Amino acid sequence: MTITTTNPERSDDALVTIDKETVAKVAKLARIKITEAEQEKFAGELTGIMNWIEQLSEVDTDGVEPLTSVVDVTLHQRKDEITDGDIRDKVLSNAPEAQEGFFVVPKVVE
Repeated sequence: MTITTTNPERSDDALVTIDKETVAKVAKLARIKITEAEQEKFAGELTGIMNWIEQLSEVDTDGVEPLTSVVDVTLHQRKDEITDGDIRDKVLSNAPEAQEGFFVVPKVVE
């Protein structure tokens, strides 16, 4: 796996290059089957995306406060009360099988 960063002028403004072996590893981890040709294509696309992200670090954000929305909105907050919803039987009515107030599921671990 190779992700290289190179910059002839500054180390904090790096050019990122992602190779097809890295793409293959990420695809395997994500359980996505891709061909050799697609690996080359995605390596180029991901390199472009990573370099665009690097460009964002050049933006001067000094004095800019973080926001969660562009609109000044205060959301209604409810009391933080713990309840079980009081609908156990209704929820369990959707289950293929229930026993003693719990879902019955097939064993998946040996």
